[in-house]
Amino acid sequence: MAKILLLTDFSSGYSRNLLKGIVRYSKEVGNWSFQRMPLYYRMLYGENGVVEWAKKWQADAIIAQLSDVNIELLNDLNIPIIVQNYRDRNKAVSNLTGDYFNTGVMAAKFFLNRGYRNFAFYGFKGAIWSRERADGYSHEIEKQGYKLAVLENDNKDKEEWSYNHTVLGNWLQSLPKPVALFACDDHFALQISETCNVYNINVPDDIAILGVDNDDLLCNISDPPLSSIVLDVENGGYNAGKLLHQLITKEITEPFNIVVNPLIIERRKSTEKYAVSDKNIRTILNYIEKNYANHLSVEELVKQVPLSRRVLEKKFKEETGESLYQYIQNYRIDQFTRLLITTDYSLFEAALQSGFENYKNVSRVFRKYKSLSPAEYRKRYKCNSSVEEIEH
Repeated sequence: MAKILLLTDFSSGYSRNLLKGIVRYSKEVGNWSFQRMPLYYRMLYGENGVVEWAKKWQADAIIAQLSDVNIELLNDLNIPIIVQNYRDRNKAVSNLTGDYFNTGVMAAKFFLNRGYRNFAFYGFKGAIWSRERADGYSHEIEKQGYKLAVLENDNKDKEEWSYNHTVLGNWLQSLPKPVALFACDDHFALQISETCNVYNINVPDDIAILGVDNDDLLCNISDPPLSSIVLDVENGGYNAGKLLHQLITKEITEPFNIVVNPLIIERRKSTEKYAVSDKNIRTILNYIEKNYANHLSVEELVKQVPLSRRVLEKKFKEETGESLYQYIQNYRIDQFTRLLITTDYSLFEAALQSGFENYKNVSRVFRKYKSLSPAEYRKRYKCNSSVEEIEH
């Protein structure tokens, strides 16, 4: 039986889902023994105490947060180590990391499609997951010719969840409205929501808020509830367990990077508004949102507003950056993706529910967007499905 020492905080939704995936893998190969390092022990005896604890318990492997311990010191134990990276990636160990850059790109595209022209990012200074999410967000926004307002919480390690209401409130009040605000994770998104309530800033009319991790508790104690980017965390934990097993049994010897990918955006009330200036385009966007699963044609959309087809298509492209056809197709692909990983619908039924009448056609289009067939995508990203490979 493998003995795994956990040197990380499993109080967040992200970390709990990560542990679920690790435990799921461990049960497939025979139950592992897990040991959490008592917080008081680290406080009393420091990092050398951690090493002594690992030796005393005869740990076979360690899962740790990079900010918590000295990795070089732990390497002296000569056992596999997987790091949930924090400040940066460490080449000496296996990193449980994320596609942070493309998470930011996903956030930017979401807000751009909703007509926003003012953008802000709120993050934690020094953390790689915050920095690279900001990079992806700003890259996509600046590519479209817009600028990004940034505020970073620069509290010291272990204090990142504390914040100054006055500083944050003054910054939020100074932003041009309406503004699309992307927070580095749900903790930081909740800080924005709470501060908006204190300063009587309307969400989502003045500030639309999007977080990351889809921590159900944090998102739903917010008023209004927070939209958030869903990450492939549980399968990331499963892959980490698989990798750890291969390292313990010496099937592999070199460190790996396990990348947790962004999947979909769980939409809640904090982003329910469109920021387009033209009321007719708002009408069209709302109509698409309510009727995407039905037969939709440009001719039908033209009937909803007092505009010619040519004028409607021109204005729509100006407001959203996409043609009517592209927008509808992208919206349906998003819904189809959601059904693939959150339901047990057959592929044919999921396609119909998303507004696609021809499954062969949606399969071709889906592969163009995701580089995988719908069946391959579901197998890879739906929790409790089998996982066949670890990403380097």
